[in-house]
Amino acid sequence: MRTIQFREALREAMSEEMRRDENIYLMGEEVAEYNGAYKVSQGMLDEFGAKRVIDTPISELGFSAIGIGSAMNGLRPIVEFMTWNFAVLALDQIMNHAAKMLQMSGGQYKVPIVFRGGNGSAGQLAATHSQSFEAMYAQIPGLKVITPSNPYDAKGLLKAAIRDDDPIVFLESEKMYGDKGEVPEGEYLLPIGKAHIVEKGEDVTIVSFGKIIKEVYKAAEELKKEGYKPEIIDLRTIRPLDYATIVESVKKTGRLVVVEESWPYGSIATEITYHVQQNAFDYLDAPVQRITQADTPFAFSVPFIEESLPNAKRVIDAVKKVSYAS
Repeated sequence: MRTIQFREALREAMSEEMRRDENIYLMGEEVAEYNGAYKVSQGMLDEFGAKRVIDTPISELGFSAIGIGSAMNGLRPIVEFMTWNFAVLALDQIMNHAAKMLQMSGGQYKVPIVFRGGNGSAGQLAATHSQSFEAMYAQIPGLKVITPSNPYDAKGLLKAAIRDDDPIVFLESEKMYGDKGEVPEGEYLLPIGKAHIVEKGEDVTIVSFGKIIKEVYKAAEELKKEGYKPEIIDLRTIRPLDYATIVESVKKTGRLVVVEESWPYGSIATEITYHVQQNAFDYLDAPVQRITQADTPFAFSVPFIEESLPNAKRVIDAVKKVSYAS
C-alpha cells in the first residue's frame, strides 16, 4: 500500500468528491492562488477553476455565512479556516445558523457543509493561537465533530463528511499535515460516529483522539515492556460519540484513562467519565483518570508548553495509578 502525507490524504478526499459532484466547492483564505496555507489544496485551482476553489477575504464570519447560505440552496461547500482559532469569529454563523437551521426550519433546510482547518497547539504560537475546540463544538446540538489522527482516517472521514447532510466541524492539526501513513488507492469511506480499537488489550482502556494520541502510542510501547496490555481506542468522531465501544472495553479491562488536548473543565473526558459511571460502574476497579491540557491559557515558553500538554510520561503514570488502585 502506498504512503502519503496527511495533507495529501485530505486533498485526495476533496478532489475525489469534487469530481464526483459538481455542487461541491472549496473556499477559504489562500486556498486557491497560494495552494493553501499548508498546501492542502495544492493544484486544486488548476483542476477545478476559480468558481469551485475560491480565495476569500480575511473575514471568517462573512465567508462562513456565504457557505451556509449556499448549502441551504443546494450546494455542498467545504470551508477551510487557516486555523480554528480564527473561526471563533465565525462561531455565530456555525452555532446559530448552520447547527440550528434544520430544526428552526422544521426540516425544510438542510445545511450540508464541512468546516475544516488546523486545531490545537502547534508550537510557540502562544495563548490565542493554540486552543483545542473539540469540546466547545461538541456541546452544540446539530453539529457533528470529527478529529482524525492519521492520513488513512483523514481521507475516509473527510469523504464521509462531505457526503453527509449535516453541518460538520472537521478538526485537523498544523503539526499533522506532514505526517505520513498508508492510504489505499481505491475509494473508501469511514463511518461517522464509530470509534476505532487501534490495539486490543486486557489491563486498561486508554481513549484518545487527534494528534495527542501519538503520546498514547509512545506510552503503550513502554508499558508493554513492563507487562501491561493496554487497549487503545481512537475516537475519530467526537460527536456523535461512540459510547458503546468505550463501555464494552471498560467492562473488559475494568480501568479507564482518557487523554485529550482540550482543557479539563467541560472536557470530552468529563463526558466519557459520566457515561462510563452510568453504564459500567460495577465493572470499574479504579476511578477514571483523565489527562488534559493544563487549565490555563497556553504559553509561549517551551518549558511551559511541555508542562502544559499531555505526554507519554503522564499517560504511563495514570495507567499505573489505576492499576495499583485495585
